[in-house]
Amino acid sequence: MEFFGAILGFPTVLFTVLLVLVIAYWLVVLLGGADTDLIDVGHGLLGAPVAVGLSVLVPVAWLVSLAGASVTGGALPRVAVLLVALAAGWLAARLAAIPLRRLTPATGGGSRTAFVGRSCVIRTGTVTESFGQAEVTADDGSSAIVQVRQTGADTFTAGSVAVIYEYDRDGEFFWVVPAPTGPTPGHRELS
Repeated sequence: MEFFGAILGFPTVLFTVLLVLVIAYWLVVLLGGADTDLIDVGHGLLGAPVAVGLSVLVPVAWLVSLAGASVTGGALPRVAVLLVALAAGWLAARLAAIPLRRLTPATGGGSRTAFVGRSCVIRTGTVTESFGQAEVTADDGSSAIVQVRQTGADTFTAGSVAVIYEYDRDGEFFWVVPAPTGPTPGHRELS
């Protein structure tokens, strides 16, 4: 009973609720029912993906809060325990982020969306609302063959140049329009 009293007492109860949410999130991810965007967002929280940073910060803060609340009494020491628990959780997440930064380099907003605004060269004989491929070059000089679609009646043939203006997440393809004939200010040209 003392354990339940401790985890439901201030300040540990704050971290208990967050810990339940973190555990529930990871269970849903394991079952395939959650969007993993929070995992894939690059270096969003303390240099680590948001879900990973919170998954380190919350349990550490919960443990420190639980230990601190069980040895202190009164409101003022418990506020100090809350601050120490937050600092310990932050430090643990920060330390965990160091090796993660080496393993997950930041991509500047996702490799696919980084192609938006770039020129591409059509590689199929035509591009329609349901078919087409193009080659696009990234900042690092590497090229990729991507699925492209168009909404209008523009004529695309193999070798024609188009501009990627949007990424469709659901269909996993890019929307394209014909490239302008002259250079456009702020437009990233295909190298």
